Amino acid sequence: MKREFQRTIKKEVQLEGIGLHTAERVRLKFKPSLPNTGINFVRTDLAEKPIIKADVRNLIEHSRRCTSVGISLSTSEGQRSVEVYTIEHLMAALFGLGINNLIIEIDGPEVPGMDGSALRFFEVLKEAGIEEQKEVERSFQPNEPLCVQSNDATLVILPADEFKISYTLDYPSLPPQHLILRFPADKEERREVFEKELAGARTFCLEAEVERLRNEGLGKGADPENTLIVDNTGSVDNLRFPDEFVRHKILDLVGDLYLLGCALGGYLIAIKSGHWANIHLLKRINKEKERKEEAGIQAVSGQYSSKTTLDSREIQEILPHRYPFLLVDKVLELEEGKRIVAVKNVTLNDYFFTGHFPGRPVMPGVLIIEALAQSAGVLMLSRRENRGKIAYFIGIDKARFRQRVVPGDQLRLEIEVVKLRTSTGQVYGKALVEGKTVAEANLMFALADR
Repeated sequence: MKREFQRTIKKEVQLEGIGLHTAERVRLKFKPSLPNTGINFVRTDLAEKPIIKADVRNLIEHSRRCTSVGISLSTSEGQRSVEVYTIEHLMAALFGLGINNLIIEIDGPEVPGMDGSALRFFEVLKEAGIEEQKEVERSFQPNEPLCVQSNDATLVILPADEFKISYTLDYPSLPPQHLILRFPADKEERREVFEKELAGARTFCLEAEVERLRNEGLGKGADPENTLIVDNTGSVDNLRFPDEFVRHKILDLVGDLYLLGCALGGYLIAIKSGHWANIHLLKRINKEKERKEEAGIQAVSGQYSSKTTLDSREIQEILPHRYPFLLVDKVLELEEGKRIVAVKNVTLNDYFFTGHFPGRPVMPGVLIIEALAQSAGVLMLSRRENRGKIAYFIGIDKARFRQRVVPGDQLRLEIEVVKLRTSTGQVYGKALVEGKTVAEANLMFALADR
């Protein structure tokens, strides 16, 4: 697959509309975000302003005919679930524009339906301007067929370098429709295909289902302007495409699969699939992706010792830390046994902001020290003679905090060795934001075998 760079938007934009299921008016604010942060919803209507990442691991399955993500939130009254639903059309627009990193502030539980398609989301985000970032977009393609089946629905992905979808729709009240679309790896070419072929395809509902859905409390905001109602003869007057139904199904499918968090390669064959099949195939793909990534890390283990820069995967080969406690995103400079310069991108998605001054988020000072300690750990454990050992943090001296660190800041973590022996180490570390020192300390470590 062709390697593309990550993208966000250039400026903040907003829109508002009515939820298809709740009929409640909701306002969305779209804000630029840093590389490798992903798509994050912020529920601004709640006191805690929880952050919900649009990610396969946060999927919630329920009876609503839509795609939802959510998290469990700790409150003074105990645990409760917080979610954002009907996200698939917005996620499809992000796929079409190739946007990887975005903050979406939403003042309700449901993304507005707009006209029932992805068109308005696409237009507003396109008007905001697309900014290419320096980090390369991650990608994945399965190396074996993966399949999901349920009743008469089938969804299969076959290994392929390009991303292509073949969809067959066949409902009793509709004439059969079939469409094959290819989505180029080049993001500008993909945008053109999405805008022309999919963006305006609207959601639809069979007339026979309307009353049942209303009785279940669904579709309260649906009307002829945002939902195509298909009678028992298959007649619809205001189609934008002769085959608008199958196009909307593909739109839903690419929106659901964008929760994988990376570019996907493969040939997808879909027969009457909906959100249930889409989500279950997405989970199968993600499981294969995680298995492949784990195998890849093991395969290259030990190749970092001669490097002077390290990415997040190489850092994880050295440090025994993982999300959400890995606080070093990248190593910019590494001089073995002498010094290291690393960075931590502080984002609103960082887990500690949920409970640490949530109304006015500030990075805890102890975690700035921990980020310095992790950088020092990389420096010591990258030495050939220390390979396989663990660096335990055993002391802090002369720690000082000079300035607040907030979302959007990039911490530059600089470590200089003071003493380094066989089983112990002492370093001086300082953290900077835009050239100004925000924290500093002397740190002591003990080195031990695993």
